[in-house]
Amino acid sequence: MIRIAAVGDVHLDEEMRGHYRSRLDGLADSADVLLLAGDLTKHGTAEEGDVVAAEFRGLGVPVVAVLGNHDYHCDAQDAITEGLRAEGITVLEGDGVTLDSPGGRIGIAGTKGFGGGFAGKCASEFGEPEIKGFVRHGRQVAHRFGAALRDLDADLRVGLTHYAPVKDTLAGEPPEIYPFLGSYLLAEAVDGAKVGLAVHGHAHAGVECGLTPGGVRVRNVALPVLRRPYAVYRLEAVPEPVAV
Repeated sequence: MIRIAAVGDVHLDEEMRGHYRSRLDGLADSADVLLLAGDLTKHGTAEEGDVVAAEFRGLGVPVVAVLGNHDYHCDAQDAITEGLRAEGITVLEGDGVTLDSPGGRIGIAGTKGFGGGFAGKCASEFGEPEIKGFVRHGRQVAHRFGAALRDLDADLRVGLTHYAPVKDTLAGEPPEIYPFLGSYLLAEAVDGAKVGLAVHGHAHAGVECGLTPGGVRVRNVALPVLRRPYAVYRLEAVPEPVAV
């Protein structure tokens, strides 16, 4: 059994220094890895990134993160990433990492993701260059995410994003903003790679549980949705068959 802890949208700043850390006691006893699903800072400053690094370093389990839209707000995403990595936190963007655990090898691919909407009600790459650029960026991000998932050599593949891959977990958000909360292209990437779990944040007023069209479990781990410091999901490892 592989135990995956996850949370997103913690929105830390200097005033919260030390407060979140106090809620992580016992994490290493209940999980093999902690996933952070973006919006780690409040306004995306490097100083807030330092707070995040201090809160999540040295927890006794690997910590793997993606950034969210808030973490890009002040154009300090590179500094935030460097600060997290300096404290041993893995930050993914269109790439993946494989970790050993007592229950098997965990492969995690991650991306912030992007908006665009969902099947039947999504933007198309047509018209003004601004619209075409918006849709094209989402498509490119999802393509890199899917390739990273497929390249993972692991007993369990996990997809980590900030934006939502399905609209199921957005229930409770205004439908008018769904195109800015996620994209069906992320779900297509997940369904094309034999993924066991997809984790995202971003939708504060959404719900925790959903499914991709291909039947992959999706979990919205935004802190306002979880209403607990983190969720733990337990999954059986399913190794790939060996060709003979």
